Amino acid sequence: MKVYDFVVKDTQGQEVSLSDYKGKVLLIVNTATRCGLTPQYEELQQLYAQYAEQGLEILDFPCNQFREQAPESSSEIAQVCQMKFGTKFKIFDKIDVNGENAAPLYVYLKSEKPEDKANHVFKDLLLKLASIGEKREGSDIKWNFTKFLVNRNGEVVVRFAPSVKPSEIESDIRALL
Repeated sequence: MKVYDFVVKDTQGQEVSLSDYKGKVLLIVNTATRCGLTPQYEELQQLYAQYAEQGLEILDFPCNQFREQAPESSSEIAQVCQMKFGTKFKIFDKIDVNGENAAPLYVYLKSEKPEDKANHVFKDLLLKLASIGEKREGSDIKWNFTKFLVNRNGEVVVRFAPSVKPSEIESDIRALL
């Protein structure tokens, strides 16, 4: 199985086959518009602007599971991101990333890379403190802006913790391009 085997919905509820992205390097991110990490959208857009022509695609999956920090509808989220951060990459329908209603794509991503690659012990500790009281198990996504990097063959290469800024993974992206 590969990322390309999944079908997801866009912000209008239309099905999109991830096979449309064959041959591209993918950065798949669960996001929220009202999170302390939301400014990462700026760096995501910078990466997209710089590397889209070389084959980078950023796939944004809004998620309201972490302290309800993405309460808007999917289309409202897309509008906010375009207006506030100038995003041009694809924003999909809002999903769950954990639990019994987790999107199949995220069940797969977590099975491929169950652990975050974290670079910031202190920031990661703060995220753990922020999520106290929220039930998390094993490979569960810990917070908004967890990032999965997928190579041109549809294989999940690495999972980055929410605290890892998009600019900090630029060299990882370049290596796959």
